[in-house]
Amino acid sequence: MIPILKKNEPWPEIFPEEGFVVLINKPEDWTSFDVVNKLRRHLKIKKVGHAGTLDPFATGLLIVGVGRGTKHMQQFAGLDKQYRACLHLGVETDTYDATGTVLAEQAVGQLTRSEIEQVLQTMLGPQMQVPPMYSAKKVNGTPLYKLARKGRTVERKAVEIVIHRVELKDWQPPLLWVEMDVSKGTYVRSFAHDLGKKLGVGAHLKELERTAIGPHRLSDAFEIEEFLQLWKTKQRQ
Repeated sequence: MIPILKKNEPWPEIFPEEGFVVLINKPEDWTSFDVVNKLRRHLKIKKVGHAGTLDPFATGLLIVGVGRGTKHMQQFAGLDKQYRACLHLGVETDTYDATGTVLAEQAVGQLTRSEIEQVLQTMLGPQMQVPPMYSAKKVNGTPLYKLARKGRTVERKAVEIVIHRVELKDWQPPLLWVEMDVSKGTYVRSFAHDLGKKLGVGAHLKELERTAIGPHRLSDAFEIEEFLQLWKTKQRQ
């Protein structure tokens, strides 16, 4: 069993050459690779990888494998995910999130919490979801976002996903906060876009935080600097 380092648990004995896994809270405006790169430099271990990419604007749980721990990343990537998300209703963007160019705007003051909850319930269960053009998913070996930046739109194959749970946490027009449990491969940006279409007003993803990957919780994740400081302390002992 590969050691998994968590914030609120005693560290097991670690042999860096044998590898381990650590839970990290990815900060906003960092790419998932930024996290990997920083750990690689400071730990002085070349083999570092992560399971389940988070967009730069998103925050939350990132599972990182170090050394031989990288061989276990696929098993984590296949687990269900939990998110807290803030959706901006009434505004569509080309990226389906807050980093994109606004394509359309519409008033949403007429929408009630009850109406939104009814539509959310129709989006539960197994379904086919089309990945957004601005995503790392590859078509013929090229990431979609590279094609999108060139102004190209290509046909994307829908992927089967499952929305296990969606709970409306707050509705303060035009902002909607939800908590959701989803299968691997689910794009919350696409979920926001699809919800906007069903409500007839458009929408995009404003904020996103990943709170769990399978049984692993964000509450057990280290801030990056916190982990590096603890690592230095452990190495001196």
